[in-house]
Order: sequence, then C-alpha cells, then structure tokens
Amino acid sequence: MSGASPRGDNLAERAFERILLIKPSSLGDVIHALPVLHGLRTRYPAARIDWLIATAHAALLEGHPELTGLVRFDRDRYARLWRSPRAASQFCGFLRDLRHAQYDLVIDLQGLFRSGFFARATAAPVRIGFRDAREGAACFYTHHLPVDLPDTHAVDRNYRVAGLLGFADVPIAFPLALSETDEAEAGRLLAAAGVNAARKLVVLVPGARWETKRWPTAHFAGLIDALAQDERVQCVLLGGPGEAALCAEVVAGCRTAPAQLVGRTTLPQLAALLARADLVVCHDSAAAHLAAALDRPLICLTGPTNPSRTGPYRHPEAVVRLPLDCSPCYYRRLSQCGFGHRCLRELSVDLVVEAVRRVRA
Repeated sequence: MSGASPRGDNLAERAFERILLIKPSSLGDVIHALPVLHGLRTRYPAARIDWLIATAHAALLEGHPELTGLVRFDRDRYARLWRSPRAASQFCGFLRDLRHAQYDLVIDLQGLFRSGFFARATAAPVRIGFRDAREGAACFYTHHLPVDLPDTHAVDRNYRVAGLLGFADVPIAFPLALSETDEAEAGRLLAAAGVNAARKLVVLVPGARWETKRWPTAHFAGLIDALAQDERVQCVLLGGPGEAALCAEVVAGCRTAPAQLVGRTTLPQLAALLARADLVVCHDSAAAHLAAALDRPLICLTGPTNPSRTGPYRHPEAVVRLPLDCSPCYYRRLSQCGFGHRCLRELSVDLVVEAVRRVRA
C-alpha cells in the first residue's frame, strides 16, 4: 500500500488531532466510506473527526457516536454563487470555516475537483486522496493512494487509507447509528400501513437514480404476486418522494397490493425499516448498500454496473444478473443502450423468485 509523502514522513506514526473526512455523496458512496470512519476513530480515539457531507444525506450521520461533527455542504445553494452575491458570500464563509477549523489531516474519498478543492481550502498539512482522482483533483493532495485494479470494490479502495495511516489491522465495519426513536417510528409506520408483525417482511425498493438500473415495473409486480402466494410473507414498497409514480406503476400491475411507505420515511427511518426486513429486493442502489451494511438477506438486481466494484459488499450471493457481453456498460440513460435494456428486461421474474428461494433457504 504505497502512498508515501514527498517528504518521506511516516504518517502511521503521527498523532492527528483534527481530522476531516470528505465524502459528500452519493448515499451509497457515503455508506462505502463508513469503514474508514470506524478505522479512524479506532486509531485516533481522542481526535476531533468531522465529515463533510451533502445536506441531503446528513440525516444518516447525525448523532453518530464515532463522529464529532458534520460539515454540511448545500450543493443546490452554492450552485447559484456565480449569479447570487448572497450565495457567493455564503460560499466564501463556508471556505473560511473550513480553514478556521485547523484540521491537521484531511481525507478526500470523493476524488473530484470540488472535493479536492475543499481539501486544499482547509490548508491542512496532510491531505490524502486518490492518485487517479478525476477532474485534476489529485493536484490538491499532499499524499496519494495508489491506483487499484478495475474490479476493486469501492469499500476496499477507500480502505487503502488504512495502510497509510496505520490502522489496516482494524476490521472493516459499517457503524450505523440507529436511534431508538427511529426504530420505534419504523415499527409505527409498519403498523399504520397494516403490516402484520407476525409475517415475514419483504421490503422491495423499485427506484434507482439511473433509469438503466431499474428492473421493469411489471417484473416487480410479478415478483410481488409470486411472493404473496406464501401467506407467511408481507411485501412492503419503499422509496423516496420522487419515486411515487414509479411505485404506483408497480402497484397498478399487482393482483395482490403490497403495503406502501413510499416517500414517508426519513433516511434514518429507512435504515431502521431495512434493519427489520427478512429480505430486501432492490437494485445496485443505496438501499442495497444499507441492507448489506445491516447484514440483511438481500437480492440485488444488477444490470449496467459491475458488482465487483459497487455491489453489496461481501454479499456476492445477493447479486442476480444475466451474463451478457454488454454488461457492465455504465450507461445511465436507456437511450444510450443499443440492446433494448436486455440486462434487466430479460431478467425474468422466475429467475428472481428462484434467487429469493435460495437466499431464504
């Protein structure tokens, strides 16, 4: 794990006191960075450890026992800084606050120009990032993490920093702080939706940010009807407010309507609901990474992405995909695919039902 500084100093022997971890988004990527937080807290138990995170995802980390504080970055607000004097002033204040925090170690796990710029704005004497960071971000770092093989999982890629800082012996863990309040609210929401606590809870999440990642809604409806044949099973649909129409399509195709909690949960409540699930069915999405972090039984429907890199970590049995030459392609829009979205359109309900049987066995 090479990553020596230009000065040749041994970072593993240094005692850092004020640390900033930069991983603003996306939600799945934030989950992939949790092991680094755990390793840092184990290695530096008395240090101040802050996390720079997008405001939209901050709720998942609020009150986390291994964090000192959150540095919230409001991307939508600062996107207006070129035409709004107020936004520009607020952005300058944000940068001043980063510098005044006097961090002595900054770790950028995002690897983009903006995150690298934030690392440099702190003026921290040690700034660690990926050697192959995009958009020229590598020029902002004092120490570089090596380039990995193409199939290296994002979690293992992030954890390269452990070798540089001397906590490679700390086991990889995903500390998620679920409060008693959120766990109680998850129970209340399920009860209000008519979910029978005595039945097996199957949570289905049809949404995904990329349209190419989504299994057809008719397939989800067919899977729900197949699962509903077992009277011991209760299906629940989850998703964000922006996925209401998508989930409505699923419900419209069902003979046996599932319970619905679409758009009715906060991020911590979503995590608390997934923690109760006897099975989670979703795509390569934040829900999959949350379920894997919570060690829940999982089916991850995968098409345009490489599960070795971004699939549910250490849960290869959860991945259901077709062995096609065109996959992975990493196309985000259906219009980019020249094969009619075969990777998920041809992933049959019967094949997924058989995978469910294997996982539940």
